[in-house]
Amino acid sequence: MTTTQKPHWSPLIILTLVALVAILFSLLVMEKATDKVAVMVDGEVQEQRIYRWRMVTTWPKDFPGLGTTAQEFANMVQSMSGGRLQIRVYGAGEIVPAMGVFDAVSDGSAEMGHGGSYYWRGKAPAAQFFTTIPFGMNAQEMNAWLHHGGGLELWREVYAPFNIIPFPGGNTGIQMAGWFNKEINNIEDLRGLKMRIPGLAGDVFNRAGGSSVNIPGGELYTSLQTGVIDAAEWVGPSNDQAFGFDQIARYYYYPGWQEPGSTLELLVNKPAFEALPKDLQAIVTHAARAANQDMLDQYTARNPRALNDMVAKEGTELRRLPDDVIQRLYTLSRDIFQEQAERDPLFRKVWNSYRAFLAEVTDYHKITEHTYYDVREQVQKDTASAGEGND
Repeated sequence: MTTTQKPHWSPLIILTLVALVAILFSLLVMEKATDKVAVMVDGEVQEQRIYRWRMVTTWPKDFPGLGTTAQEFANMVQSMSGGRLQIRVYGAGEIVPAMGVFDAVSDGSAEMGHGGSYYWRGKAPAAQFFTTIPFGMNAQEMNAWLHHGGGLELWREVYAPFNIIPFPGGNTGIQMAGWFNKEINNIEDLRGLKMRIPGLAGDVFNRAGGSSVNIPGGELYTSLQTGVIDAAEWVGPSNDQAFGFDQIARYYYYPGWQEPGSTLELLVNKPAFEALPKDLQAIVTHAARAANQDMLDQYTARNPRALNDMVAKEGTELRRLPDDVIQRLYTLSRDIFQEQAERDPLFRKVWNSYRAFLAEVTDYHKITEHTYYDVREQVQKDTASAGEGND
């Protein structure tokens, strides 16, 4: 007859198991402890919950201006909240592809995103207005429309079906028209060109005879170098130099008719935002406002130096687009706006608000901004001429 032997537990095995249980329990306690942070409230130290978010972006990790603004926003939020809201920033492709940011925030896979609203035109055509449109507002005018002209309310109306709350999250200022290896002397020179140019500007470029493509920033250098595309517009001199476009393209055209004041966006998942205490919601709101302005300040400071460097040292040929090309692109853009407004009521609603504000501010800036620039240039010329005459 077979007898069943009972397992023999030695004291050493028992002690080892007890130690492992103790270690696991300690780790669990430590993990729970990190979910709270001590803060001062009304003169008393209190433990409050830590919220941990993930932000996915359409930019390469820590890319100057675009990527760094996302990280600086996250740093501001953590500092202002005393560590209660911590946001980890991921570059394009680390968690989701560059063009997967909107969906990730919409479905809650990530609590936040950073990108450009015109990338999501396939989901909501009216979204394009909140980055920029051809011959539209500059950064100063965009900020005024968004914050004090009803633009932000319209933006949130457009994104409401997607469970997303948008915030302005940076502005590049007026961009350049792009990099070409072919001179542009008339509108026919655009015919047949394959160019990276997104949004409504891409539609205009197509109607002018070219072919627009929307390629993420991280793929642009190789695409332009290998001839996958013939031309590209990206952001502006400082970013374009960082990408090395001056090494592979000869002509750098201006002005940036297609992107006169490109607003970037901070996307926030609505349920995640509403789950925050009111003070953390306020911190997100005001940190976004600060990041929005700081990006513009950075580009305004860095772009002149980068442009001068590329022209003086790298031999970049700076060219102005001919007036007849500009006029044709303007006419085509207005035709396209009108056509889309007739097809899409929400597009028409945003377009009506946008152009009414633009008309009003344009009249005012003719008296203020435009006149001041002319006066400043004239007195500088007069002063220089007088100085030369005295030598």
